[in-house]
Amino acid sequence: MDVSNALGEFLRARRALVRPEDVGLRGGGIRRVPGLRREEVALLAGISSDYYLRLEQGRDRNPSAQVLRSVARVLRLDAGATAHLLALARPPGAPRTAAPQAPDAVPASVRGLIDGWTRNPAYVQNRYADALAVNRLATALSPNYAPGVNLLRAVFLDPAERALRRDWEELTEEGVAVLRGAVGPDLDRPRLGELVAELSAASERFRRLWERHDVQPRRGRISRLRHPEVGDLDLYSNKLSIDGTDGLTLVVFHAEPGSPSEERLEALGAPAAAP
Repeated sequence: MDVSNALGEFLRARRALVRPEDVGLRGGGIRRVPGLRREEVALLAGISSDYYLRLEQGRDRNPSAQVLRSVARVLRLDAGATAHLLALARPPGAPRTAAPQAPDAVPASVRGLIDGWTRNPAYVQNRYADALAVNRLATALSPNYAPGVNLLRAVFLDPAERALRRDWEELTEEGVAVLRGAVGPDLDRPRLGELVAELSAASERFRRLWERHDVQPRRGRISRLRHPEVGDLDLYSNKLSIDGTDGLTLVVFHAEPGSPSEERLEALGAPAAAP
């Protein structure tokens, strides 16, 4: 990661994903780079080509929000990605929200809450997808739901976890985008650097997805699993931020009432709930 020019790296990656026809330009011809040319972005954003070049090269570190929003419109960024772009352009030394002294400390009340759930798999993770607290039914879903396991690493590198995930392609794409959204402009965090370096070296898919610079907030989804004991499960996963922590998230699964997935989850939970 080029932390020193995170803004330029983001702009280059997102520019490569926009086709000329997406923004009303004629395609065709020989193009040396995928996506839009720099001068095309500048023209559509209403700025000079030289100024946009300075943005990508990191020679202008204080662009206005108006300019960045114009560029975001050309690059077809959604609200989350636009907010990420604005955060990357924040001047060095700008005030940031201070992290608590113990950012990964799961509140005891939250631990007690999820331990009391016998019909809902649940776990707590930090912004890097490290599992910090897990209840028994979550571990019955996957042995990778265990404290100390990085769930992103498990999804990319553990063959058993890939076999469990019927929606592996979608899940991995979303997971990388969520990681970028969770860390925001703080790309120099050592934990992030270690995780990205490891997964980039071990997984070509992770490396390609990380280089896209997709950004997505953490939000609920339907997890589609193929469990080796009870069969296919379609589970809603709700993601709830935990107040007073540095980016900790409570993830809770549930099945549609009366569905086969609910019956199979209950069957899985019977031995999991036993003392």
